[in-house]
Amino acid sequence: MKVLIIEDEGQTADRLENLLHRYDKTIQILGKIPSVEKTLAYFDQPELPVPDLIFLDIHLEDDLGFRILEELKLTIPIIFTTAFSEYAIRAFKTFSIDYLLKPIDYQELCEAIEKFKTIVRPAITENKLAQFLDNYNKAVYKERFMVSVGSQLQSIPISEIAYFSYERKITLVNTKDGKYYSLDYSLDRLLELLDPKQFFRVNRSFVVSLPSISCMNLYPLGKLIIELQPKSRNEVVVSIDRITAFKEWLGK
Repeated sequence: MKVLIIEDEGQTADRLENLLHRYDKTIQILGKIPSVEKTLAYFDQPELPVPDLIFLDIHLEDDLGFRILEELKLTIPIIFTTAFSEYAIRAFKTFSIDYLLKPIDYQELCEAIEKFKTIVRPAITENKLAQFLDNYNKAVYKERFMVSVGSQLQSIPISEIAYFSYERKITLVNTKDGKYYSLDYSLDRLLELLDPKQFFRVNRSFVVSLPSISCMNLYPLGKLIIELQPKSRNEVVVSIDRITAFKEWLGK
């Protein structure tokens, strides 16, 4: 596996190289580049090898690493490395594999590389892919939900729903205008009715839409807390066992 490290801190780049060789001594480090301009120059030389995976620091010595992706339109898998968590949403919208906070934890690094290997494994056969897409396209998802408002019934379109929550043993549909109504569905049943491209279950109590996520905060030990709009009545923590799938959903 050929790896390119884009990192402006020399000691950090060296430590990452050591951790990679600790994971696999056969990993080939193509280079350790400290800036956006030098990275652009690297990819402007077609005779140089193309990396299989890039480790990209967000704050480089001359600009943010995102400019590299914007100018080169890279489709090479990327693992972001940074001391800052506020760029998580922007990173997940690129062709990213993972987002590692500094100082990089060896176990988290291993998990990120294993995830990379899983994603780039040989694709399933064309017949199976065609069958999968055919079945997927046939799926019919709910376009609206009926709720009771006093003695009246009200129809709520999917486009007006921010997220679903389970509070005090009641399933609630929370709309973009800050209102919420009870539903006669469990969250398990809702997952069968909702388009998975639009909604994701982050834990036992919340199913969220992408537009409802206003902020994501990464904490030590991989804890991920999201803030919703409109603001949720309870803290929303992404379950540890759902974090990887959640990141993949964000990046689609």
